[in-house]
Amino acid sequence: MAEKREYYEVLGVPRNASEEDIKKAFRKLAFQYHPDRNKDHGAEEKFKEINEAYEVLSDPEKRTAYDRFGHEGAEGYFGRGFEGFGGFGGFGDIFDAFFGGTATRTRRAPQPGADLRHNLTISFEEAVFGCEKHFDVARMESCSLCQGTGCELGTSPSKCPTCNGAGEVRRVQRSIFGQFVNISACGRCGGEGKIIANPCAQCGGTGREKKKHKIAVQIPAGIEGGSQIRLTGEGEPGIWGGPNGNLYISIAIKEHKFFKREGDAILYEFPINFVQAALGDEVKVPTVDGLHALKIPAGTQTGRIFRLKGKGAHRLNGSGRGDQLVMVRVVTPTSLDERQRKLLQELAKTLPSNSEDNGGQDKEGFFHKFKDIIG
Repeated sequence: MAEKREYYEVLGVPRNASEEDIKKAFRKLAFQYHPDRNKDHGAEEKFKEINEAYEVLSDPEKRTAYDRFGHEGAEGYFGRGFEGFGGFGGFGDIFDAFFGGTATRTRRAPQPGADLRHNLTISFEEAVFGCEKHFDVARMESCSLCQGTGCELGTSPSKCPTCNGAGEVRRVQRSIFGQFVNISACGRCGGEGKIIANPCAQCGGTGREKKKHKIAVQIPAGIEGGSQIRLTGEGEPGIWGGPNGNLYISIAIKEHKFFKREGDAILYEFPINFVQAALGDEVKVPTVDGLHALKIPAGTQTGRIFRLKGKGAHRLNGSGRGDQLVMVRVVTPTSLDERQRKLLQELAKTLPSNSEDNGGQDKEGFFHKFKDIIG
């Protein structure tokens, strides 16, 4: 007896294929090798092999048993706990068999659609103030050519002769517990109860196709990078009346040219010259709202931090805004003309010498100091 081929190989799908991928592959192969259409030698055996593979992989319990134990697990055997009773259709069927009951299973139960994911990158300002973004998502929808029937235009599906339109077949089995009935999806029609002899050329008989769908999402003010937004019902459509899946949007934020952010605080390093630091000055500091006046006191050292109230990011799911922290950095000039050099030399003669003074430099770095203040 020839060794059975791997079921995933028979249908030409990977082991992690979705139910929709398995059904689509089955329909395509079943249409190709159906004995009523294909008279080639071996087509009928190939059709039976395809049906057998689909009957196992379309059943979550049988598929689990097959993935763990191979063909033996899918066919059912004794001695490995409840999962070993694949041929009995699960523990409920075994329980019914003890008392002479009939195993029943609902093959057409509503199934939720798959979830979708999308990565969205926004600007620093959009994260601070919030915004509305628009983008396209590709998802399965009704075929625009056949309107979801799966049939070629001018044709319609016919009742499956194997299950007489029920979508399931009943097999009487005998065991050491007696006789019982195992109900499973019809292998010929895939549980649909109908056969599509002339499938739609656009969707291949599935009745669905990938389409781009325009999505609008409101980004809340104060959102941080790495956050995720869920749009309920914007995923793949459900099957047999099941609910749609969800769309999950992962947020990334572009780095700003000179602003940094810690929670609802915005950090900014502001350079001034040593004359401004020594004598004091009133300057204009950039914020996300525009320029803001800031008074620099005389004698300001590098590393001093000023707080601009309410100039930070909006508080996510809260009220108000954080602050902007401005750290001053005194910049030493690198290019002096002759007059400037002489003036500084004269000034230097009047100033005390202090070799231990590091000019207020922050050995840990500016943004470490920012974090210490925030924390």
